[in-house]
Amino acid sequence: MKALANENRLLILCMLGDGEKSVTELEQALDLRQPTLSQQLARLRADDLVATRREGKTIYYSLASNEAGKTLELMYGLFCSEEAMERRRLIKAASRSAA
Repeated sequence: MKALANENRLLILCMLGDGEKSVTELEQALDLRQPTLSQQLARLRADDLVATRREGKTIYYSLASNEAGKTLELMYGLFCSEEAMERRRLIKAASRSAA
């Protein structure tokens, strides 16, 4: 799960949740330099979260499995859904008023 502790890796996984992307597409969409992106993709590959496919000189990345997609959906539900955001706002407001 340490692979999911990095913002860039989470953004990469979120993009791949929408379908296969080339390295160039990821680089442009995430505004990451190629060495940084390569390092993050290598970590995700090592943890079996992404799969690769080569077409000529272009490398394409996708989520490695249904389990990777389910993990991404679960994390989205826990941290990114409107309900999760509202829970965080309520907890923050309660802690401010208690102080």
